Amino acid sequence: MTVSVTVIDYGIGNLYSVSRALEHVGGDVVLSADPSVIENSERLILTGVGAFEDGMGGLRDRGLIEPIKRFAAKGSPLLGVCLGMQMFATASEEFGEHKGLGLIAGKVVPVPRTTAAGERHKIPHIAWGALSPSAGAEWKDTFLEDTSPGTAAYLVHSFHLIPDDPAHLLADCVYGNHRLTAAVRAGKVFGAQFHPEKSGAAGLQMLAAFLRL
Repeated sequence: MTVSVTVIDYGIGNLYSVSRALEHVGGDVVLSADPSVIENSERLILTGVGAFEDGMGGLRDRGLIEPIKRFAAKGSPLLGVCLGMQMFATASEEFGEHKGLGLIAGKVVPVPRTTAAGERHKIPHIAWGALSPSAGAEWKDTFLEDTSPGTAAYLVHSFHLIPDDPAHLLADCVYGNHRLTAAVRAGKVFGAQFHPEKSGAAGLQMLAAFLRL
């Protein structure tokens, strides 16, 4: 049995790799830039790579910001991947101050350029990072519900989202002894800083869990 899911096509991002991964786990995928299709979808995914300002500009130019907000307000499942997750924030500090979708109150800030001991390390952070539940977070009824703590996922990023409310943190990873945001949740709005579509069998399991929500 296939499950309907819409992937937002806004001129930026790794749309086809995400779509293929969703199809592999039973998703009936629609790629769309149509505001009406997006607002009335059963499930919605906002993916993306690159700069925050470019991503928001792509949504704005296609008239998709308000349809995404209205979709989220209905309480239907919404997943942001990498840049897609960051755009859920109130604002980003990437190359200046830029306004986000405001679905999860908080700010996108740089990954620390030094370890906790003060030694320089590589930015962007490119790694397979072990996921662990954030303090007080429950993975049940989320896209991580079938994922075991310590599972590795693939990350490529220079920024991460710090929610205003720590209760919106879902999973962390560690780089240079700093805890970085790996996943967030606010109601049925979920975000993954990592790439499930590039995280092997574990990532496919996460996407399958999202389709079941």
